[in-house]
Amino acid sequence: MRMDVLTLFPEMFDGVFQSSILGKAREKGLVSLNAINFRDYAGNKHGTVDDTPYGGGGGMVLKPDPIFRAVEDLLGKEVEEDAAWQCPDSDERVEHGQAVPVEGMQATLQGKAPRIILMCPQGETFTQRKAEELAQEEHLIFICGHYEGYDERIREHLVTDELSIGDYVLTGGEIPAMTVIDSVTRLLPGVLGNETSAVTDSFSTGLLEYPHYTRPVEFRGWKVPDILLSGHHANIELWRRREALRRTWLRRPDLLEGLELSRDDIAWLKQLKEEMDQ
Repeated sequence: MRMDVLTLFPEMFDGVFQSSILGKAREKGLVSLNAINFRDYAGNKHGTVDDTPYGGGGGMVLKPDPIFRAVEDLLGKEVEEDAAWQCPDSDERVEHGQAVPVEGMQATLQGKAPRIILMCPQGETFTQRKAEELAQEEHLIFICGHYEGYDERIREHLVTDELSIGDYVLTGGEIPAMTVIDSVTRLLPGVLGNETSAVTDSFSTGLLEYPHYTRPVEFRGWKVPDILLSGHHANIELWRRREALRRTWLRRPDLLEGLELSRDDIAWLKQLKEEMDQ
């Protein structure tokens, strides 16, 4: 997979892209991660990418032309309204207005249209389900804003998705983009050492994850539950399922709404509620 980030602060991504799971995924050639400064596409000697809003008001608004030009450079063609975009058959990216080879690119994108994602507070709330959906794509382009907001024509005529990571305000879209990139990358085949890790994470099953324990068996008088030491795999799986249900019911009961539960799940939740009411 290839992920490109359009930002005014590409240096913010250096450590994130080079460290931990993301860094290892890049080294293995499983993902290409690139931060591109869209100020390079300003088209004026001062590198101006924002302007005052029509109609008045405070703050500055990001102009459409630098962002459109940056995306078009990545796509290798001009964006037209209702156009059926195709990714260029290229293993290059743009840096300071020039195409340079992308480290670790394994194959060209074979014409599949990219998802162009606008990070903004008004967007769809990002969830694990959205991460799983995006992990099926070949090319993601993230647009990170600053200042008061974006010119609406970016939203109307360029992007395919708008994402928010929560109901709060940040300085810019960079940290939200990092969140989405990390969440999507760990779902890609070969990225995690244990392929079951992503499957059993919180939210992947619709439930919060069950408790974990490791050595020592006893720490300051607190012991690991006996069931986890029994070696009885079926009972351990049942315990984990029930603990995931318990944690979800106590902390995020909203997640249980509409979730398909087995008879055993329903009976366990009923028992749990009765115990809590006593």
